[in-house]
Amino acid sequence: MKNNLNNTTKFILLHPYIQKQGTSSRLWILAFISFFTVAFLLTLIYTRESIATTVTTVTAAASSVVTGSSNPPLPKSVVKALLHYASNSNSTDRMSYTDMKSISDALRQCPSHCNFLVFGLTHESLLWKALNNYGRTVFIDENRYYAAYVEEKHPEIEAYDVQYTTKMSEMKELITSAREQVRNECRPVQNLLFSDCKLGLNDLPNQLYEVEWDVILVDGPRGYWPEAPGRMSSIFTAGVLARSKKGVAAGRTHVFVHDFNREVEKVSSDEFLCKENLVKSTGMLGHFVLEKMEEGSFQFCRNHTSSPAT
Repeated sequence: MKNNLNNTTKFILLHPYIQKQGTSSRLWILAFISFFTVAFLLTLIYTRESIATTVTTVTAAASSVVTGSSNPPLPKSVVKALLHYASNSNSTDRMSYTDMKSISDALRQCPSHCNFLVFGLTHESLLWKALNNYGRTVFIDENRYYAAYVEEKHPEIEAYDVQYTTKMSEMKELITSAREQVRNECRPVQNLLFSDCKLGLNDLPNQLYEVEWDVILVDGPRGYWPEAPGRMSSIFTAGVLARSKKGVAAGRTHVFVHDFNREVEKVSSDEFLCKENLVKSTGMLGHFVLEKMEEGSFQFCRNHTSSPAT
């Protein structure tokens, strides 16, 4: 009985307010953590975007500075030195200083960089590449093995080989044929890639027909004996490329013909580059300046008085 009295039952009462207070505190803590997490993420995203924008701006500015500073023409003193050493080499078939300077002056007239097409790999090839340092210089040669050799020895040189099908002894017939086909396959404005004109070079790399050439030099192929290919095709092709420019702002094209004192070069130039476009002749070098023509033009020269040599 005594034991029963001493074992009094005890109750613990949990008031609902205590549970609500604990839940409310946890919610506040969770909200606090969520707020700072979102703020941290927003700050991180904004910072990354700001850094990316800054880097892009700096990179663009640096690129513009480099581009602007890397495209000025070569200093005149450097040009004179290059011309001097090239003209005083031991090569017997080198150009004269005067002729090389005429071509150099034309290259320096390009507003930014020149597209320079050269028929023939010669003693002056490295000089042309150096003088047109910031532009594109392309060489076309009749000897595929020599073109490959030059490219291997000088990787900076862009050279292609072409197979000429003409002979110097056939000049009269070839020019007569071109006259007969002047409204068709041998017209002065066309894409020679699709031409069957006997004098047109249609097997160059396709992309070369789309280039707006600023300067063209005809110093090849060989033309020293009757069976040699002669330069009828290269002069005809130069005349068509110069007249077939498509750009709205396409300017004039300077065309130079080396060995201008020889019969084939003189007759072919009169026929396809035209006397009215001849601005200077130094004996060995003829300098022509050609304007582009509109599609549908069928006359190379305004005043056609030349005739093929017999």
